[in-house]
Amino acid sequence: MLLFTPGPTPVPESIRLAMAEPTLHHRTPEFEAIFEETRKELFKLFNTDEVIMLATSGTGAMEAAVINLCHTTLLNINAGKFGERFGKIAKAHGLGSVELKYEWDTPASVEDVLKALKKTPSIDAIAIQISESAGGLRHPVEEIAKAVKAVRPEIMIIADGITAIGVEKIDVSHLDAVLAGSQKALMLPPGLAILGLSNAAIAKVGEGKGYYLNLASEIKNQKKNTTAYTAATTLTIGLGAILKEIANDGGLEKLYTETAARAVATRGALEAIGLHSYPSSPAKSMTTIDDENASEIHTILKNDYEVNVAGGQDHLKGKIFRINQMGLIKIYESAWVVNAVELALAKLDRRVYDGRANKVFNELYFAEMAK
Repeated sequence: MLLFTPGPTPVPESIRLAMAEPTLHHRTPEFEAIFEETRKELFKLFNTDEVIMLATSGTGAMEAAVINLCHTTLLNINAGKFGERFGKIAKAHGLGSVELKYEWDTPASVEDVLKALKKTPSIDAIAIQISESAGGLRHPVEEIAKAVKAVRPEIMIIADGITAIGVEKIDVSHLDAVLAGSQKALMLPPGLAILGLSNAAIAKVGEGKGYYLNLASEIKNQKKNTTAYTAATTLTIGLGAILKEIANDGGLEKLYTETAARAVATRGALEAIGLHSYPSSPAKSMTTIDDENASEIHTILKNDYEVNVAGGQDHLKGKIFRINQMGLIKIYESAWVVNAVELALAKLDRRVYDGRANKVFNELYFAEMAK
């Protein structure tokens, strides 16, 4: 079965083998050396002033960022399940909450954010997804952050990069917290979250808030190549291994180029056989198709062609399917996925199979790679 859900993504065999080594105690020089080397690679990936790892899911990173960087009122951008989650976290901790809500196919705008800041001066942090995976949407995060910092430089910009880090190079110039999760483009099992922080964020953290998710205690400890509490040792070993594998395979720029080419080719191939891309501003991490037969296509792909893609949630359940583009994906696997979608349409008597999806995919992919 080909796993093409936008998280969890497949874990390469080499990484599974690296994590199968005997368990290390987290308070030993041997593990601290691995931790140090992994942190060095993370600085290259995030390009932020600080990086910290937490033994938690991506939601733990979201909560850590909110409670440590928002002291009064959070403005959250809600264009999907994960944007909505930021607002729920703020309310759960008794913080003020302002929400800008959009359809799941519509990106936030600079104008709306600036209007919200004028209306609610108490806003001291903004939370937004770079890639909102509920609908495969890409928000103009960098543009929004730059505009906000121009008028209110003290506001913390929290950017959820869980389906963006490792997918494309992010301009972090105006971002204060960038979040990532192990089970997405980093191709690991779930359970490890990473936060990239700006110096301004570190200053605002101060003594930190919370107990387990107190970023001040983690910054202090991780600078010494250890953690405040028990480290996710096996996942940290796996993270170090996958970052080395990416480096040995041509580096981050090659990964970004290949991911972008897959995104163009997958979306173009499916549109060439009459399907419609759902978001008006698609993320590179996944292709999202809205279709009246989305549920049937999803089922046929899994049962007949051994391709597991993701469906939709809430009001989009049964109305979309999402195909992953994150990670070190073999090109022939992506080609088979779009071919399987075309075969599914033939089974549904939507069109006669003629191999067009596969042909267009290859033409577009190799044209992108030749640029």
